Order: sequence, then structure tokens, then C-alpha cells
Amino acid sequence: MTAPDPTLADLGWKPFFSTQVSAEEERQLLPVRVMAVYRGMVAIAGDGLERLVSSRISDPRSEEDRPTVGDWLLVERERCDPVRILDRASLFKRPAPGDDRRLQLIAANVDTLFIVTSCNQDFNVPRLERYLVLAREVDVTPVIVLTKIDLTDTLDTFLETARALQPGLQVEAVNARDPESVAKLAARCGPGETVALLGSSGVGKSTLVNTLRGSDSIATQAVRENDGKGRHTTTVREMHRLDRGGWLMDTPGMREFKIADAATGLAEVFDDIAALTLECRFTNCTHDAEPGCAIQAAMAQGSLELARLERWRKLSAEDVVNTDAMAERRARPRKTGKRK
Repeated sequence: MTAPDPTLADLGWKPFFSTQVSAEEERQLLPVRVMAVYRGMVAIAGDGLERLVSSRISDPRSEEDRPTVGDWLLVERERCDPVRILDRASLFKRPAPGDDRRLQLIAANVDTLFIVTSCNQDFNVPRLERYLVLAREVDVTPVIVLTKIDLTDTLDTFLETARALQPGLQVEAVNARDPESVAKLAARCGPGETVALLGSSGVGKSTLVNTLRGSDSIATQAVRENDGKGRHTTTVREMHRLDRGGWLMDTPGMREFKIADAATGLAEVFDDIAALTLECRFTNCTHDAEPGCAIQAAMAQGSLELARLERWRKLSAEDVVNTDAMAERRARPRKTGKRK
């Protein structure tokens, strides 16, 4: 039985978005959601409307004024040309791989983030902390999803390590091929809710999406046995409708994930270290050898591990460098393309 066409509410339309539309715009334009992003085109869906249109906004205001999956657009009623992107409730973004000055938009208007990792060589604490920083920065609820639990004899160790990343962090362990095991995740995808998946290649994201949808329409790839790595299966960012009425975003695997503009996320994920820095005697303490350094005191007492401190330092330094690079790019005069 074919599911009925989604209404705006089914698609995730909420007062946060409707209050941004003026009475005049409501008469002349249609609200639609971006369901998938391709090169130069986006798939949109609205009230009784589904089609592929240009991704070009008629009057872009900034480098973020281009649609990404999950966005809400106002489009012309006849041709459906995009006119304006509504303000986002959340936006995942990163410096583009290979170019710290260019911004890559990942997904917008997400309610929950499934951070997917497998119980093998892919499990990587520094990478998971990066994803958590990203989620906390945009105020989206993260859930760590451990996959391939049938291939490990030390599941408790993986669970313990994941839960220790942050107090109160939600962690779920599933067999991505088993509908009963995945049911606990499906419960988080209610009507109008949007869940996004992040994780490196080969951790089972596409398999997880297929099981949640009750379909095997998304291609999957085998994982190399020697290092547990997989090839990129997902090639476009798109939204998939679930039986419970929610939406699941699948994104290409991300091996290179740099952070920027993430001071708030860093402070939340490393809240213990952030609190200690406020207790240092000097406000410009480098936390190396200064007298009255609360960081060094915690290290001496054994309440702070060197490995965690070094991960905080690395991410903090990376955030400063990438944020400064992006700010420099934004400050450059825009090229008009006109001849003098």
C-alpha cells in the first residue's frame, strides 16, 4: 500500500518556520522542503507537490544562502523557482575538505543526530568527540549508535567507552540488519521529526536506513577485513520517509571532518576542562607550567587524563585556525563578475 502524499506538518513544518512567512509571501509563494541535493538541483516536496528544481536562490545574501537537505524554501507558485531560504532551526556545516576557506553545508533543521560507529576498528573516540562537538554547537540531541554488535565479544567495553564521552549521553547498540533491534531507534523518528545520520564509511549507515525503512533500495558495500574500512555508498544527501512518519537523513561518509565556529560545542563536550580553565590563577594560562594552573593540578591528582587534555587542545586549536580562515574569506569583497 502506497503512503499518502505528506502534508506540510508531515514534512516537519512548525511554528518556527510559519512565523517567518509574511501575509504577502503566503499569497504569492509556496513553502517546500529540500528532500535531496544534487549538483545544481534540489528535490523539493510540499503540500501535494514533488519535483526537481534549480538550487539557485534569486537573491543570495551570504555563502550560507544556498539550499541543503532539510531546508525550508519559499518558491514561486508556477515555476517553483526558489526565492528564499527560511531561517534554520539548526544547520550542520564544516570547512570544505581541501579548502578551509570554503563552507560546506551538510544538513538543516535536524531534531536528532544519530552518530553511527561500529564495534570494530572504526570505533574512534577522537572522531566521536568531533561529531559530539558538532551536535552540541547547533543544539541538536546526539545519540551514539553502535552497529555490528553481532561481530564483537566485548560489547560492554564499547558501551562503557561511548557513555563516558559525556555525562547523560544517549547510547544505543543495534544490529543494523535486525528490525527488532533497530526498533528502539525507530521510536525516535515520530511524525514530522527529522533524524540525521553521521559516521564514516562502512559503519552500516545505509544498512541501518534500509532496515528503518523496511526496504533494501539503498546500495551497500562490503567492508575490508584488514582495517574495517568501507567505501562510500551514499553519494547524495537525502531524506527518507519512515513508517512512523518521521524522516531520516543519510549523508555521505565523512573521513575528513574539520570543525569551525564551534566554541560552544567544545565547551559542552569538554565541560570538565572548560570549568577547570576558569579556576586557573591567570586568565591567559597556557596550562603548561604556570603557577596556579587548575589543569595541571587536576592532572597531578589523576582526575584529568592527558589523552583527553590533548584531544581538547587539538580540537580547540583546529577550531581557531578554521574559524579565522573562514572569517578571512567572508571579509573578502564579493566578485561580481563584471568587467571594469
